[in-house]
Amino acid sequence: MKFFSKTTRGHHVLTGRKNYESIPKKYRPLPGRTNIVVTRSEDYQADGALVVSSIKEGIEHARSAGETNLFIIGGGEIYKQTLELADTLVLTHVQTTLEGDTFFPEFSPTEWVAKCVLRHPKDDVHNFGFEVMEYSKK
Repeated sequence: MKFFSKTTRGHHVLTGRKNYESIPKKYRPLPGRTNIVVTRSEDYQADGALVVSSIKEGIEHARSAGETNLFIIGGGEIYKQTLELADTLVLTHVQTTLEGDTFFPEFSPTEWVAKCVLRHPKDDVHNFGFEVMEYSKK
């Protein structure tokens, strides 16, 4: 979370409504960032966040505000719809297998150049080791 906060702070973050609501209330909106929430619900409100009806609208808002590094932070459907637009992916690979219902979409590693930006072993605070990888589109 420290890496995520440091990396996204000062930037726009775009998220789907369900993912936004999965963030504990005390952390919403994510501080130090312009939070953009995408939802089909016309009457949805998120205090302190910008609510938009489409990904395109969210991207256009970030661009018009001068953002050069919009972070797409989920959920699964938002990732699927924006993967082809990305020129950089920053992904955390946790060294375990867990069950879940939302996943990052498959992508072809041969289309990207991978660089490890953080490696952290399992320790007293972290139940699993992890790597943060940055993928740049070739």
